Amino acid sequence: MKHRIQSVDIFRGATIVLMILVNTPGTWSAVYAPFLHAKWHGYTPTDLVFPFFLFIVGTSIVFAYRNKVINAGTYKKITIRTLKLIGLGLFLGAFTLTFPFFKDFADIRFPGVLQRIGVVFFFASILFLNFKWKTLIGICAAFLIGYWLLMIFVPVDGMESTLDRAPNNLANWLDVQVFGTHNYKADYDPEGFLSTIPSICSSLLGIFTGLILTSKQEKKATILMGLGGALLIIGHLWDWVFPINKALWTSSFVLVTAGWANLILALIYYLTDIKGIKFGSIFKYAGANAIILYFLSSFISKIMGMIKISETSLHGWLYETIYVHGFMDQKLSSMLYGLTVVAFYCLLAYFLHKKKIFIKV
Repeated sequence: MKHRIQSVDIFRGATIVLMILVNTPGTWSAVYAPFLHAKWHGYTPTDLVFPFFLFIVGTSIVFAYRNKVINAGTYKKITIRTLKLIGLGLFLGAFTLTFPFFKDFADIRFPGVLQRIGVVFFFASILFLNFKWKTLIGICAAFLIGYWLLMIFVPVDGMESTLDRAPNNLANWLDVQVFGTHNYKADYDPEGFLSTIPSICSSLLGIFTGLILTSKQEKKATILMGLGGALLIIGHLWDWVFPINKALWTSSFVLVTAGWANLILALIYYLTDIKGIKFGSIFKYAGANAIILYFLSSFISKIMGMIKISETSLHGWLYETIYVHGFMDQKLSSMLYGLTVVAFYCLLAYFLHKKKIFIKV
């Protein structure tokens, strides 16, 4: 295709902006419900954000590798990028302001958002380079059905497996066995070991969307709408026996989130790439440096939480001094803080784009 598909860039950037917004409220004690994750089963708008990014990673893989000569150098670049993403994620989990600037080894979290992006990117890329789309559909189905069967039927320590947050939940149990004290929570990790398998399917479903967008098919927006609707229906039906759950990244969660991703992308594609309506430039700027913006937002937020001012942190002091007022609902104050953070990174994205600085990880 002679021109970039604008909707993909807008979707990627909007996803990163939302990731920053939901990760940086003024205070976690006052957040509007849609900006919180579901407590366990079910999903909120916030639960869509991370799978949306994995989905668009898959779509981007198609654009990056569909016309390239595949050789050892290609696999080397994929591996290096994977290791960079994992390394950045481990750094975020290990960093502290106390010399020697790293946590005690036992307290370092091994899984994480960037680590999962790296692993998913690696396997999705390798699968895309080596298999046709029909085979990829079979692999995706096998992963999703296999994960469901494992979670339902494999006993844990002699007990029947459960999908609740409990020691006899297979995914949670494996997280403890594999990572020990290196999990996000003592009993599980939302980016854990076993749940990484279905998360690869979030990217594979994005690959199928990328193949549609790069095909000679007419009425691509209609096809994406139909695909999105079908995935939503199947996912919600599957929810009856395998509940939608982000922490476990259940198969129903994969289908439902990919369904929403296709519907939203189809709408943006129709408006921008078909009708030529120009909007969302700031999201394109953010999407051009998506990973570095996410990393910086996480790193700076972490530092601001570590710097102490009186009995609070720099983050807490700024929030309480500038945003907390008696006439304003605290949830609104908390959201305004998050929106300010988002505005800062959007301005940074605009500056990097104007200077033609694109930091590739």
